[in-house]
Amino acid sequence: MYYIDYKVPRLLMVLMGNFKENKDMRTDRVDHALFLLPVWFHIDDFVLPWIEFYIFEGRERTAMKFAINIPNCHGDYSDVHLVAQVAHEAEEAGWDGFFVWDHIGDKWGDEVSDPWVMLAAIATQTRRIKLGTLVTPLSRRRPWKLAREVVTLDHLSQGRVVLGVGSGGGIEYVRYHEPGNAKEHGEMLDEGLEILERLWSGERFSFAGKHYQLDDVRHLPRPVQQPRIPVWVGGVWPNPKPMRRAGHWDGVFPIGKGLTQTQQLSPAEMRDCLAFIREQQTPEQREQPFTVAHSGLLTGKDRQQDAALVSEYEAVGVNWWVEGVSWQRGSLSEMRAFIQQGPPRL
Repeated sequence: MYYIDYKVPRLLMVLMGNFKENKDMRTDRVDHALFLLPVWFHIDDFVLPWIEFYIFEGRERTAMKFAINIPNCHGDYSDVHLVAQVAHEAEEAGWDGFFVWDHIGDKWGDEVSDPWVMLAAIATQTRRIKLGTLVTPLSRRRPWKLAREVVTLDHLSQGRVVLGVGSGGGIEYVRYHEPGNAKEHGEMLDEGLEILERLWSGERFSFAGKHYQLDDVRHLPRPVQQPRIPVWVGGVWPNPKPMRRAGHWDGVFPIGKGLTQTQQLSPAEMRDCLAFIREQQTPEQREQPFTVAHSGLLTGKDRQQDAALVSEYEAVGVNWWVEGVSWQRGSLSEMRAFIQQGPPRL
């Protein structure tokens, strides 16, 4: 059985023929999805830029989105060929996103691959899923260089990039003698975000900040996604500063203070985190779409139990379940079967 997920003009829907109309056009079930396609549309070779057309075997689309998040380091997680293949398999299995960490050399192990080169490889092996970093420590990157990288990836992926950002810290800063302290890294993050947004606008501007200065610059091309590439802000809950920052952007990706890679924030903690963010937002900001991404852990053994767990988080406002896959749960090769199962049905 197949399910078709689309945003198509009504006239085109009629031309595509026999479909069942519901109030929610995103979950129309069709027994033979391919007969809806005009003869000139070949699903393997061509995707119309004005149609979002996805086919999944055995899973209806819901409000909750599901993603995989892996390290860019440690053992076979740094194998760019394997990662690109697993991302392709994740898309085939019905996951909605595939994200990677952004480390350059840390306590996580000696094998580290560049996340942006890794994401470029993923982009060439996938067609539908969102992709990006969770998260990039913007404070240790030159914002204008990152702006170029992210826009290039947005064009390569035809508008599928999400940029996760944070201030980072720890020995990645210390061992490479990066300047600044935690307070200054937060300031650099805020300035860097403003610079990114203005560079992505395609307009010429100058910038005079405490940490960064730019004179009469303009970046083209603009991103595929408009008005900008989505920015999700990561941070440790219940620290207030990163959550306050997140409220001014497009989403939040909180992690719990003191939690390991095999632990997750509770539904109550996610509810409190979102409530705090909403308090920081203006009425206009509260009306805008906002991503609440939870770093979650499913068993992969009891699908009904997994679906029930996801529903608990969905009830408190989570709309992206980001499955944390790392060496603490097994190598990427060992976790491959888990990913190939796809996300639970709700």
